[in-house]
Amino acid sequence: MDDSQHEPVIALAGVSKTYPDGTVAVHELDLAVPRGEICVLVGPSGCGKTTTLRMINRLVEPSSGTLRLNGTDVTRMKVEELRRQIGYVIQADGLFPHWTVRRNVATTCRLLGWEAGRTGSRVDELLELVGLDPADHGDRYPHQLSGGQRQRVGVARALAADPPVLLMDEPFGAIDPIARDRLQAEFHALQRRLGTTVVMVTHDLDEAVRLGDRIAVMRQGGYLEQYDTPARILAEPATEFVTDFVGEDRLLKLMAVTAVDIEALAPVQPEDVHLPTLPAGSTLREAVIAVLGSPAARVGIEGGGRSGALPMADVRTVLRPDVPTGPT
Repeated sequence: MDDSQHEPVIALAGVSKTYPDGTVAVHELDLAVPRGEICVLVGPSGCGKTTTLRMINRLVEPSSGTLRLNGTDVTRMKVEELRRQIGYVIQADGLFPHWTVRRNVATTCRLLGWEAGRTGSRVDELLELVGLDPADHGDRYPHQLSGGQRQRVGVARALAADPPVLLMDEPFGAIDPIARDRLQAEFHALQRRLGTTVVMVTHDLDEAVRLGDRIAVMRQGGYLEQYDTPARILAEPATEFVTDFVGEDRLLKLMAVTAVDIEALAPVQPEDVHLPTLPAGSTLREAVIAVLGSPAARVGIEGGGRSGALPMADVRTVLRPDVPTGPT
C-alpha cells in the first residue's frame, strides 16, 4: 500500500495562535487526524477549538508551528487551492438567503467553473444524498426550510466538490434535540459511506462521544489535555481537568460506546431459551436496558456463530475491557 495512506490527512505540530494584544488562543498544539476519521474538538468556551478549526483552512493564520494537509504545509499553498480541498459547515448553516437551495448547493461548483449540466447533476445527487428531494426542495429558499433541512443543505454545499476534508463548527447546535439526534445519525452514516476526513467543533461531550473516532479535549488557553478514542477518554481520563469535564456520569457515557464482548459472557444455558436477544455488536447501554426489561434479569447476545448470556451482575466486568489507545 502507498505510504501516503498511512499518513494523517491533517497534522498540527507545535501550532500556536497569539493575537496582537497578547492573548494566547492556541498553545503549541500537536494533533494528527487519520484518513477517513472524525476528530472532534471539545472543551469549554475560550479553549481555542474554533480557532484551531479555522487555522486548518487559514481563516485564521497560525502564529507558529506547522500545519500540514496531506503532507503539504498549508502556509505554502494558495488559499484558494487549500479551500477547494476543504468543505466548511457552520452552526447557522451560512446559506445565502436570497438564493434557492439549488443555487446555494452549487456555489462551489460555479466557483470552479463547472458547466451547467455537470453542476445540475451534482446538486441533485447531493440533495438526495442528504435526504432532500431535489424536485421538492431545489427551488425553495432557506426561509422556507426547517432548521434541520437548512443544515442538510449546508452539508450538501460543503460536499459539492467532493473535498477530502470537511470542517464543521457546531453544525447541529442550533437544531432541536429530536432533529439533532436524527441528523447526527444520518451524518455519521454518510461520513462512513464517503470516507471523508472530518474535524468538528462542539461543546457537547455526548455529541463528541457519539460521532468522534477521536476526541481532543482542550482547556482555556488552547491547551490540549487529552487526545484519544472516546472509550479511552471516558475509561481513563488523563488529567483532573478531563475527569471534571467528562463528568461523574462518564461510566454511563462509556456504556454507550462499549460493545458487549460475547467472548466475555457466560454460555447460554438451556433455561435461557426464551431470553430477549440482542445482536453481536450491541452496546452495553443497549444490553443493560434489555436486562432491566427482562423478567429473568438476563439478556442473550448472539452473532457470528457465538452466543452468551449477560446478567446484571456481570455488567461491571464487561464495562471495563481493555480499551485500545489511539495515537496522539
